[in-house]
Amino acid sequence: MTAKVIDGKAFAARVRGEVATHVARLKAETGRTPGLAVVLVGEDPASQVYVGAKGKQTVEVGMASFEHRLPAETSEADLLALIDRLNRDPEVHGILVQLPLPPHMNSDLVINALDPAKDVDGFHISNVGRLGTGQKSMVPCTPLGCLMMLRDLHGSLSGLTAVVVGRSNIVGKPMAQLLLGDSCTVTIAHSRTRDLAAVCRTADILVAAVGRPEMIPGDWVKPGATVIDVGINRIERDGKKKLVGDVHYPSAAEVAGAITPVPGGVGPMTIACLLANTLTAFCRAEGLAEPQGLTA
Repeated sequence: MTAKVIDGKAFAARVRGEVATHVARLKAETGRTPGLAVVLVGEDPASQVYVGAKGKQTVEVGMASFEHRLPAETSEADLLALIDRLNRDPEVHGILVQLPLPPHMNSDLVINALDPAKDVDGFHISNVGRLGTGQKSMVPCTPLGCLMMLRDLHGSLSGLTAVVVGRSNIVGKPMAQLLLGDSCTVTIAHSRTRDLAAVCRTADILVAAVGRPEMIPGDWVKPGATVIDVGINRIERDGKKKLVGDVHYPSAAEVAGAITPVPGGVGPMTIACLLANTLTAFCRAEGLAEPQGLTA
């Protein structure tokens, strides 16, 4: 058996297409344009590429893009003053502060300075609390993308056993909350889990988000399971640099029913869901119906 490959690139293109259609309709109906502000502090090369891609895709779906690139030595007070201005700007519906921030800044303080309604990354403590208690919230983009792909593949997730390997605030914990919200039976596992292999083998849905290259081999996968690999790890193999996930793809693909590749799986969904979240934030701010299929 060879697993069905879940094409995240194609799925993300579909999501962006849906967002663009909604944006065009809302512009025609309200005369207003959803706006996304992205704040980058410092010169981190990966962050610069990512911010550039976000800006480009924001414009492509018809939204307004506001980029704020600040030097690494910017004071925390100046960054907080910018966030305060963006919170109050009616043209800005979503705000994203690109992480990591320089060492002299307190990331928690900065993220919690955002208006929770504009926190399209879903990291503000009140969004975390709302997600955990089943209330309407902004949902972190990567777990939201995983959930969309799982719903598309399975239809209902009700009653399925899900194992999330990894307990980060960015992916592991919110992913578990979303799966609980869709009535899965959820286990959060991690590097300290006793007999991690046996726990993984119980999963109808196995989400790997631990940040260790190819840590999960095929014999940890239940035959026919759906494997969502969130890991993006740069390794060197045969003298060449390569991107691999947290799952050993060749062996897992022989056992799984469906699997996301790395690259081209979960990764493209993150920016697509950022745009979907900005659209959702706009609809909530304007008192309009939220777009179906683009929220948790």
